[in-house]
Amino acid sequence: MQQLHLEESDTAAGSHDYHVLPATEKQILFAQQIAKRSNIDLPDDALADRQRISRWIDTHKSAVPVTRFSNYPSSKQVGFAERIARIKRRDIPHECFRDRGMMSKWIDSNL
Repeated sequence: MQQLHLEESDTAAGSHDYHVLPATEKQILFAQQIAKRSNIDLPDDALADRQRISRWIDTHKSAVPVTRFSNYPSSKQVGFAERIARIKRRDIPHECFRDRGMMSKWIDSNL
């Protein structure tokens, strides 16, 4: 019985493959968008798991060109802020709709 327990723990400790999760469809699509916009190749090994693709995205997302709308809050961020505003019966300052950082701070201060 004791020997069986040691063998099981050796097998589990020797390999961490059970912790590797495949990249999500959303991650893959985002990485493909970054690669296309930046005109760079997306290596196949970057798609191997969530951690690798996440590192690739973090490394290359700054290569995406900045547009005049890139600092605007996302639609999800605006929707979340509007739900908070309705619940708390508060208005969202107009300048928050033009700056994602300000919107984030407004959300954090009203949670």
